[in-house]
Amino acid sequence: MRTAELKRETKETKIDIQLNLDGTGESSIQTGVGFFDHMLTLLAFHSQMDLHVKVEGDTWVDAHHTVEDVGIALGQLIVKSLGDKVGIRRYGSSYMPMDETLARAVIDVSGRPFLVYQADIRNPKLGDFDTELAEEFFRAVAMNGRLTLHLAVLYGSNSHHMIEGLFKAFGRALAEAVSSDGTNRLPSTKGWIEG
Repeated sequence: MRTAELKRETKETKIDIQLNLDGTGESSIQTGVGFFDHMLTLLAFHSQMDLHVKVEGDTWVDAHHTVEDVGIALGQLIVKSLGDKVGIRRYGSSYMPMDETLARAVIDVSGRPFLVYQADIRNPKLGDFDTELAEEFFRAVAMNGRLTLHLAVLYGSNSHHMIEGLFKAFGRALAEAVSSDGTNRLPSTKGWIEG
């Protein structure tokens, strides 16, 4: 089983997180940010990874530290749970329709962290979630997970649907990228993947 857990504490957040890449999509999410809880639940379900997150954060300031720090922790757990990366597909992609919206996620477990984020989210806030935090979350996951990650909302008008489409597409693409390719080889002609 490819599993990892982390307890991470700063002056802004206290995070307890567990990840099982070979799970069934089970989750228990308590970040104190309702919309973000919903997105992480969808991410777990669509990636079929088990994800358990409990956060005590300074949400009286805003949700920024909570969202970013969960992204940092999740990225670190992806690296830890993948180990030497032997036998993974490495690449994954997904298109996700959500009513009028179409979102796309493309991942390379490259060891070279990079994020391209193209989403014109019109509504600045969904519940207690600043919509610009979606990009911050994905940046934190990509940088700490050592992923090359391209995310785009190709079209759409409903801000909830657009962000939800990105989380679902990311989950599906991640599931593909970390799945077995049926070999016992490292998926790199260099013979090395950073991280």
